[in-house]
Amino acid sequence: MRTLDKFRGTALLTARLLGAASFAVLATGNAFAQDAVAEAPAADDEVVEEIIVTGFRASLDKALDVKRDSISAVDAIVAEDIAKFPDQNLAESLQRIPGISIQRDGGEGRAITVRGLGAQFTRVRVNGLETVATSTDGASANRDRSFDFNVFASELFNSIVVHKTAEASLDEGSLGAVVDLNTGNPLGGKDGFSFVGSVQGSYNTLSKDLGPRVAGLLGWKSPDGTFGVSVSGAYSKSDTLELGNNTVRWAQARFDSVNGTPCFTTTAVSGIGVPNSGGVYTPGRVAACDQAALAFHPRIPRYGIIEHDRERLGVTGSVQWEPSDATKVSIDGLYSRFRETRNEQYAEVLFRSNERSIDVINPVYDSNNNLIKGTFNDAWVRTENYHRESQTEFYQVGGTWDQDVTDTFRFTVLGGMSKSTASIPVETTLVFDDRDAQNYSYDYTNSRSPVLTFGTSVTDPANFQLAEIRDRPSETVNKFRTLSLRTEWDVTDGFTAKAGAVYRRFQFDTAGFTRDTVVCPTRTTAAPDVVLGAVTCTPSSVFGASAVYGLPVTAALSQLVNLGKAGQPDGTTTSWIIPNLETGTDYTNLYERTAAIDAGNTRGVVEKVTGGYFQIDAKGDILGLNYALNAGVRYAKTDQSSTGLNNGAVVQVKRSYEDWLPAVNLALFPHDDIVIRASVADVVTRPSLGNLTPGGSVDGFNYRVTFGNPLLDPFRATAYDVAVEWYFAPQSIFSVALFQKDVQSFPVSRTTSGTYASTGLPLSIIPPSSPAASAPEGQLWQITGNVNGAGASLKGMEVALQAPFTFLPGFLSHFGGIVNATFIKSDADYVVAGPAVVPGGALINTTRTETLYGLSKRAYNGTIYYEDSKFSARASVSYRSGFVDAGSATGNVFEGYNSTINVDASMRYKITEAIEVSVEGVNLTDEYRDRYNDIDANRIYENNHFGRTILFGARFKM
Repeated sequence: MRTLDKFRGTALLTARLLGAASFAVLATGNAFAQDAVAEAPAADDEVVEEIIVTGFRASLDKALDVKRDSISAVDAIVAEDIAKFPDQNLAESLQRIPGISIQRDGGEGRAITVRGLGAQFTRVRVNGLETVATSTDGASANRDRSFDFNVFASELFNSIVVHKTAEASLDEGSLGAVVDLNTGNPLGGKDGFSFVGSVQGSYNTLSKDLGPRVAGLLGWKSPDGTFGVSVSGAYSKSDTLELGNNTVRWAQARFDSVNGTPCFTTTAVSGIGVPNSGGVYTPGRVAACDQAALAFHPRIPRYGIIEHDRERLGVTGSVQWEPSDATKVSIDGLYSRFRETRNEQYAEVLFRSNERSIDVINPVYDSNNNLIKGTFNDAWVRTENYHRESQTEFYQVGGTWDQDVTDTFRFTVLGGMSKSTASIPVETTLVFDDRDAQNYSYDYTNSRSPVLTFGTSVTDPANFQLAEIRDRPSETVNKFRTLSLRTEWDVTDGFTAKAGAVYRRFQFDTAGFTRDTVVCPTRTTAAPDVVLGAVTCTPSSVFGASAVYGLPVTAALSQLVNLGKAGQPDGTTTSWIIPNLETGTDYTNLYERTAAIDAGNTRGVVEKVTGGYFQIDAKGDILGLNYALNAGVRYAKTDQSSTGLNNGAVVQVKRSYEDWLPAVNLALFPHDDIVIRASVADVVTRPSLGNLTPGGSVDGFNYRVTFGNPLLDPFRATAYDVAVEWYFAPQSIFSVALFQKDVQSFPVSRTTSGTYASTGLPLSIIPPSSPAASAPEGQLWQITGNVNGAGASLKGMEVALQAPFTFLPGFLSHFGGIVNATFIKSDADYVVAGPAVVPGGALINTTRTETLYGLSKRAYNGTIYYEDSKFSARASVSYRSGFVDAGSATGNVFEGYNSTINVDASMRYKITEAIEVSVEGVNLTDEYRDRYNDIDANRIYENNHFGRTILFGARFKM
């Protein structure tokens, strides 16, 4: 009955769409009446010159052919030639498509958003096989369904096809889009041997590093055209810098004193101060203390240097055999290895959870209740050196058998497997502390470029102690196995029936470990050293000249760093010492210590999907109006098994659910150059992998506990699309598309305040280096879990225009342009924990309506290009408005990114038909990444830049 109701709803909606499309046809009919008049035949002696389009225009032409020939809404990027993808990064290529925005990490495009829906809602197929490729690039590892496009070298692919609307015959799992990445096609090349190679140098203006980038493709096709084989490879190495500042969020907290007045006393009425720890805080007793406690201050204000050392290696291979027009067999393989070494070097003050011992002098507040300026005594000054070595290895092997059984019946068998392993064998942090520093000051009057000044020397080893050592190795493995059968039967002319079956097995496993150790855990009595047995720890609740909370720092254990151009104003401290990783880890025997299991990052999910589809494709004309149609239903049964650690025990939860997903796509052709499209479909995206764990994770730095929910429902939605496309000239299009997604089920997180004991979790899983390890009930915890929510809505419009300027005279006719704009409106309800209203009190839960995470309300892209027989040039601008990226914590309501503008350009010159030289520039304006904390106050989270990247080299073919 549920299925029948869906078909009824789909039929009614289709009728409405057809009505809207018919109205659009009538509205445009008069405008194109003149074009319907047949042209006079050419004279017998008239010579018709054949124009062969090459270069960038050729790639645009091929992409428009893909779009125009599809019944559903499709966009494509096609390489003009083998091993010549038009951009250096797949994600950065995709942002030129209307409705697609990218998220950059470490200065490179990493993930995409399609029509406002984030990366987790997009499915990616490589050579027809669904897969997941995750990396540990950027600040964090991807342990979800999102696809990291930076894993692959762009030279390995010859096309990207983005399916924006669903079909019954198209793999389910996407609310946003299905993206097809396609590698080589040996039988599409010339007979005999062919070879293409390219060599480039990549130079970054911040790191001053010059790295190599090489690629090549070797192919062979038999003279009779029945057998072909190709192998391609790409290698690149780069070293880039990321410079700037961040706060690691803002927070409210009670300080020791304000302008010399104690905020804590021996009793509620005594007025006798208790310095540094203990005592009683009485709200309302001292107005200055209350104002400081309720205002937001940066948790860890700091400037830092982040180095990204990346290396990519990719290899593809393809074998195709076509013994006859009826049979074609293809075997494709892809291997990719992406390595990154990330180093972070900071000088900071650890306000986070240490405000009780810190004195505030001359605080200044702004209108958003932020403590933006002040001087601080007994501050916890910290310098740290973070080092992470990571590697993602991806491989895929797949085979396709296309067979025409008769003139009217054919089938395709597709099978294969893929594996992506993202490993972090080393993730080490060493920390120097000076826990009673005087006269530290910050000034966030200009919030994006604050003045951070250390009153005591941060270059003198004698002022520091080696207080913490950490190492957090981990590994995430994604595996896919796929087997599918697709059949087609041409029932009559213009009517085809399609049916198919699919089996997919997806396995996700992640395991985390920790060697975190504090030299002297926070205690109220003396404690023996836990690392080397070389020192006796004094009570760390009272700091002074004789306090011992770590190991003595020497010149041999430290190294000096200089900040460089991080956007800092005059007066900012720009040199400091940090722990030396080699001598520090040897001294503490860090890597010989036994690693403990990180329960929150040890979990797994297995999903088995069985299903099938039935679809009809039809084309013809109604009342003289040409049309093309596909309509059908897809069935998918998901068997899911989730595993996690809870109270130290392995817990496994199994469940099953099924989905019937009807889809209809209609294309009308009122004129040879006009296409009107309409679509309606039910779509589904399975829940985030991290939310499905039956275990819990503990953040002892922020006093946060997060529980998973293996019984979460998938994201389910109904999607509607209407579009008009006008192909008014070669390589040209003007299009307008309207879309809407009604999300019926939408998992949301809910946060409450409570004691750690109320969670039922063992104390052993609190990170030992966190403040909560020694004081688990030191403050109330934020306890967050995921539940099935009420849903959300999304609607928007895409507008695109593309054309060569052939109507202009002379050399101006070699110019052309591409512009597009996307406008989106979205509403979803979230339960968020807002600021405390009583000093030291609980956060206040409230319901807020905001956009879906990762959604920008506006996005604009523009490219202007020039191309003649020898020279070509392009300049591209991409704008993305600010967006909410996630929920936040410590009383902040949401966090996200402010708007960005990225400018890229390239120039190429053909020396001969076989040799071409090029120069390209990426991020030419050196755009800063501005991340905010709290959507209302727009507090600075980070403001970093990555420099410009210049690539120059040559390409040759034979």
